[in-house]
Amino acid sequence: MAEVSGPTKPVSSAIDRSERPGRVGLLLVLAGLLVGAAVGLSFVANEQAQPLILGLLALLAMAGVFCLFALAIGALQLSGQTGRDDITKAIVDASPEGAIVVEDGGRLIYANEAYLRISGGETFSNLKPVERVFVGSPDVSEAVYRLAQAAHDGRSHVEEIRMAPPPQGETERAFAWFRIAVRAVERPRLPATLWTVTDITHERERQENVFQELQHAIDYLDHAPAGFLSIDPSGSIVYMNATLAFWLGYDLATVGSGGLRLPEIAPSADVLTATEGLPGEVRTDRFDLDLRRRNGQPLPTRLYHRVAFGQDGKPGPSRTFVLNRSAGAESDEPQRAAEVRLARFLNNSPIAIATLDPTGRIARANASFARLFGGTPRQAVPDGRGELGTEPTMWEALVDRDRAALESALVKAADGTVEVQPIEVALAGPGNRSARVWLSPAGGDTAAAADAATPADRERVILYALDTTAQRQLEQQIAQTQKMDTVGQLAGGIAHDFNNVLQAIIGYSDLLLASHRPTDPAFQDIMQIKQNANRAASLVRQLLAFSRRQTLRPEVMNVGEALSDLTLLLKRLLGERVDLDLKHGRDIWPIKADVNQFEQVIVNLAVNARDAMPNGGRLLIRTANILEGLENTERRPGAPAGDHVLIEVLDTGEGIPPDVMEKIFEPFFTTKDIGKGTGLGLSTVFGIIKQSGGTIDVQSTVGSGTAFRIYLPRHEPAAEPVPEIAPASAAPQSNAEIAANRLRGTRDLDKPGGAGPSAPRKPSPDHTGQGVILLVEDEDPVRAVNSRALSARGYTVLEAASGLDALALISDVDQPIDLVVSDVVMPEMDGPTLLRELRKHRPDLKVIFVSGYAEDAFRKNLPDGEDFNFLPKPFSLKQLVETVKETIAR
Repeated sequence: MAEVSGPTKPVSSAIDRSERPGRVGLLLVLAGLLVGAAVGLSFVANEQAQPLILGLLALLAMAGVFCLFALAIGALQLSGQTGRDDITKAIVDASPEGAIVVEDGGRLIYANEAYLRISGGETFSNLKPVERVFVGSPDVSEAVYRLAQAAHDGRSHVEEIRMAPPPQGETERAFAWFRIAVRAVERPRLPATLWTVTDITHERERQENVFQELQHAIDYLDHAPAGFLSIDPSGSIVYMNATLAFWLGYDLATVGSGGLRLPEIAPSADVLTATEGLPGEVRTDRFDLDLRRRNGQPLPTRLYHRVAFGQDGKPGPSRTFVLNRSAGAESDEPQRAAEVRLARFLNNSPIAIATLDPTGRIARANASFARLFGGTPRQAVPDGRGELGTEPTMWEALVDRDRAALESALVKAADGTVEVQPIEVALAGPGNRSARVWLSPAGGDTAAAADAATPADRERVILYALDTTAQRQLEQQIAQTQKMDTVGQLAGGIAHDFNNVLQAIIGYSDLLLASHRPTDPAFQDIMQIKQNANRAASLVRQLLAFSRRQTLRPEVMNVGEALSDLTLLLKRLLGERVDLDLKHGRDIWPIKADVNQFEQVIVNLAVNARDAMPNGGRLLIRTANILEGLENTERRPGAPAGDHVLIEVLDTGEGIPPDVMEKIFEPFFTTKDIGKGTGLGLSTVFGIIKQSGGTIDVQSTVGSGTAFRIYLPRHEPAAEPVPEIAPASAAPQSNAEIAANRLRGTRDLDKPGGAGPSAPRKPSPDHTGQGVILLVEDEDPVRAVNSRALSARGYTVLEAASGLDALALISDVDQPIDLVVSDVVMPEMDGPTLLRELRKHRPDLKVIFVSGYAEDAFRKNLPDGEDFNFLPKPFSLKQLVETVKETIAR
């Protein structure tokens, strides 16, 4: 507010035409008239006085009635209402702000003393409205016009104008600043507008003085012989003085307000952006760093970096003082130049270097040390009170289990008596980071340094450290891969041998079932034997999936359609507590995979996610295209190169602890209770994805959930031969496949013409046949049961225990052989070798290979385009007979 100078006029100098003060004189005259009339009537005779008295009373009654009507409609006001407004009116009359009230139509009804003084008027005759007082330059006229428009529209508005000269024609001032405001006033009758005018000349002068002082301070700072900048926690440079901008070769107009970022002038100075500190802490560090000029040349500098932390521990913008240490900046002495070169050598080294005392306190350190050990300050400097701050220690950056080993090595290095071996330490914080540390004595008097008071005297040990996080992770990945390959080979070998045993059990069970009626008491016992053999075969098949030796029937498939078909099954498996959310990407590429195995992967992952959310949660399955060379923020380290289709399975469950994460793909490893899991679910998933040419990546946070990301190669359409449809495998299905098949069966029943209860049964196929079959099998029980089954169907069976026996048998037998049914893995001569020898004599001979391994495991040993059929073990006798009859007929 502008102060009012000069003598203060009395409040009565204000003009108020809205007032209607009472007339006390008129009241006295009226009272006198009434008294005179009463005295005069006393001298008149009663007969003559009565009409006069009645007339006078009638006149007074009429006046009273009219006064009542006037009071009711507001035309007449009592003096008490005016009395209640006296205080408010006095305040407005004496206000230093000029105030004027204008009724609708432009009638001035009030102006206080301050407005009269500003406008130069003293009476109502020379009182002017605001529009006539403030006239002058176009800027003033436009502001007054905007105010008048707001008053006309009933809006509030404020303008600040500069008048030269002031409106009342002052001679002592060449100009004046005014703040003019307008707003509507609520009145019971005609609406009015209140204008207020305030002299703000002194306020503007104070603002201009402050601005001038600020400009001087900025000018002093800009042209100081040292650099200065401020960096916010995100790395943006919010201020830089002209000196530093000149050193770096930048235009000062392009710096500040996000125009320049720290990595542009200091690529390796991420330690300047502190993360968190103690609430209320003010941390000042000293750095010797090379800044980068705009032309790419380095600028050796020393930085004094101060950061204040708020009550929440978050850092604010820094106050960084920069000294130029380049040649010629201060002096060119050889010692000074050598010091600068040494500082640049240490601070630009990729090896973390620091000096410590025997208690682990850090005296000095380079930038690499700060990055490796979590932004530890390089050196404590005196604070604002002239006291030396407390140096940080090494123990803050290490996990507790490695502290004892480093403490012992630190004491030995400080004594300088023995050579200290390098130590592997784990670093605190996220990421499972690690480092290899070397310690060596710094030299000097150890006894004297123990009681030293300055940081320089406490530099007893030199620490060198290398970040070994990537190396250890690579070693762990290699070890995990080797372990998985070894376990896979073992599992594959066990599965192959066990399949031969199961083949014999299932085959003889089929023979017994064929010779017993369902009403026979032994029939159910035989069925139990076969069912348990099938269960064992299911486990063996999962082992083959893990070892990537199972038989796959890949076909071009649409991921979105396959997932949509599984939606109903997944909802049934997940239950009511888990919400299923399926999100398809746009234009998902086709892939080539075994549809049944792909469905088993999704079902296994969904079941694991359900078990990880016992109290309910959300399961999200989404797909996306991953284009090679395209930056993708969601890509993980496990993402492969090339174009891939991404299938993500994300849950909100309990998460996987780090110690369990390393074992989740191992067979028979499970965290579930006994009887609730075999430990083959994720190992099966791993094997199927790897055998399909894909990659699986897992990311999990304890308490937040787990994300499985599957990358399958994009299928590029090309001209391919139509593959022959192989007979169905007799290997028992997993629980997930059984559930999926049941669901498909339910869908088929719902289709028109489906095989419902009333549908007629199809006649049983004829499995009898004729022809000569050479059966080559090194397992005697398997060969015997298969021979009995084929002989019972009318075939002539020739048996051979090895490939050499088969060749000798073919050369001795005169009759032609229609079909060879051979095992793949046999001693002396395996199946592919036998086939090559047979092709030399019988190029058109039909062959069926049977094996506990996958077809791809031995196809590579055969010539390209070789025609044969394949039947994976274990299989039922019925499937063997069907395959034999179909192959001979074809």
